[in-house]
Amino acid sequence: MLKLYNTLTKQKEEFKPIDTKSNEVRIYTCGPTVYSYPHIGNMRAYIFMDNLRKVLKHNGYKLKHVMNITDVGHLTSDADEGEDKMLKSAREKNMSVYDIANMYTEAFLNDISSLNVELPEYITKATDHIKEMEEYVGEIVDNDYGYVTSKGVYFDTKKLTTYGELSKANLSEQKAGARVDVDPEKKNYLDFALWIKAPKEHIMKWDSRWGVCYPGWHIECSAMSRKYLGEEFDIHTGGVDHIPIHHENEIAQSRGATGKNPAHFWMHCEFLLIDSGKMSKSLGNVYTLKNLEEKGIEPLAYRYFTYTSHYRNKLNFTWESVFAAQTSLNRLREAYFQHENSQVVNNISAQRLNELRTKFYDALSDDINVPMALAIAWEVAKEQEKSVDYAKLLLEFDEIFSLKLNRKVRPSSVLDEVTDIPNEVRDIIERRKLARQNKEFALSDELRDKLMELGYKVIDSKDGQKIEVI
Repeated sequence: MLKLYNTLTKQKEEFKPIDTKSNEVRIYTCGPTVYSYPHIGNMRAYIFMDNLRKVLKHNGYKLKHVMNITDVGHLTSDADEGEDKMLKSAREKNMSVYDIANMYTEAFLNDISSLNVELPEYITKATDHIKEMEEYVGEIVDNDYGYVTSKGVYFDTKKLTTYGELSKANLSEQKAGARVDVDPEKKNYLDFALWIKAPKEHIMKWDSRWGVCYPGWHIECSAMSRKYLGEEFDIHTGGVDHIPIHHENEIAQSRGATGKNPAHFWMHCEFLLIDSGKMSKSLGNVYTLKNLEEKGIEPLAYRYFTYTSHYRNKLNFTWESVFAAQTSLNRLREAYFQHENSQVVNNISAQRLNELRTKFYDALSDDINVPMALAIAWEVAKEQEKSVDYAKLLLEFDEIFSLKLNRKVRPSSVLDEVTDIPNEVRDIIERRKLARQNKEFALSDELRDKLMELGYKVIDSKDGQKIEVI
């Protein structure tokens, strides 16, 4: 039985699709706003999305999954303040807004491909659906949930008694932080823009029944999800930062237009922290997959790193932890090949294989508990009795993990003469190797001294690092 945590009800619930006859699961995922390169915090949500897809497929469901590309309407504040992020980026880079959108959309798609993330069935651009958004806003206004000001069309939150049903406790915080000076004609603090009247200098704008305008950010997802998935669908995914404003407003829009909450399950991935703090450009700690690769960390090692914490828990990124993830992934691959190369077949009982398989899928059925499933994979990897049967089982598990466990590991620079090196020591050796590759010689010396304290001497040679027990 597959159980998923529903942010709407704040509990795990048995998952059953709306359409039980076709066994089709309809999903909507909030995709990127393509104004800059995606960072590793963004990527965590799409890795979770991919794990969810693959668990649903394993359970026999067909998928109809939509992910949007926001290329207009997302202001520099997630509320209704500032300028459009796309226009701001285009101005700073002296490029056309459409070239900006194309460049960063391509970068995003390349990144999720390098993470072995499967694409949803539909990738939809906001600028391709302006007519659908205008019609959606019209329905809200006609149902008396929207009103017009000199700045645009706003949603009247006071008219909707259920407003706040998703964010709940966060709603009071949102109200306390709300501003009315954006448009003093707003009726209520929490009213949000559906349709924004464009000034003459605004590049992205379209004719509509309210004049020359451009869409608010929230209306994009409501219009596109309904077009492809219908008024109600099974699952809506995104990051936890979407809960108090974006997803709350999506629900409000849907209720204003159709009277329904669009998704039966709302699922959210928690934040990635950097050294236990916020990721911020001003702090200089916004990292991309390219930044990781420059330090010798492959994208799939970052994917492995995200598996060290459940998707609903915050995950703390440090360079030490992601280096350790690369080492662990290499070892898991090495363990796979030890089983595969044994050429021993059918020496493991069907009962034992089924026991491991059941434990693995039970973990995943408990709200996509990938860390627990990974622990089961390691149980298989570490089996003393080598067998092709175990190798096949690991590849079966990798259909969910998507770590390419049958990828050959690059030869280690550590000599094989010392075979009983503790994991802690191996991690330091790998970190030191990467430090030397990156010409971080102070760090290299610090790690060499740490190895000495642990009883190991490291010698640098033209063939790489050699290790000796002191």
